[in-house]
Amino acid sequence: MRIYYEKHLKKIASDLRKDSTCSEKKLWQYLKGNQLGFRFIRQKPVGKYIVDFYCKEKKLAIELDGLSHIHEEVLEKDRIKEQYLYNIGIQTIRFTDKEVDEHLDNILLTIKEYLHSPLERG
Repeated sequence: MRIYYEKHLKKIASDLRKDSTCSEKKLWQYLKGNQLGFRFIRQKPVGKYIVDFYCKEKKLAIELDGLSHIHEEVLEKDRIKEQYLYNIGIQTIRFTDKEVDEHLDNILLTIKEYLHSPLERG
């Protein structure tokens, strides 16, 4: 399945990769280089959105939520984005920055379980 995206997002995604949050940098250390057995891409444009991490093989988006995600308007945008991704066959897993800082082992376990699950999701 080819993922289409709005072309202007390519530059924005590139800028986001250069200016990653601390949590994104921390998690990326474990996702890059197929360390979990699957290839991930950082800041991947998908449709009119950019996802923090994307595994094409498993159609999995991983999103990290900072402090701004406690506001209702941001939560609503997250719900719309997640529904869009679901509608095109991409499952989303969300973690907070705090979870990355305090429970990275649990996050990695959750991701591994998803990646190695024989069940089709979506």
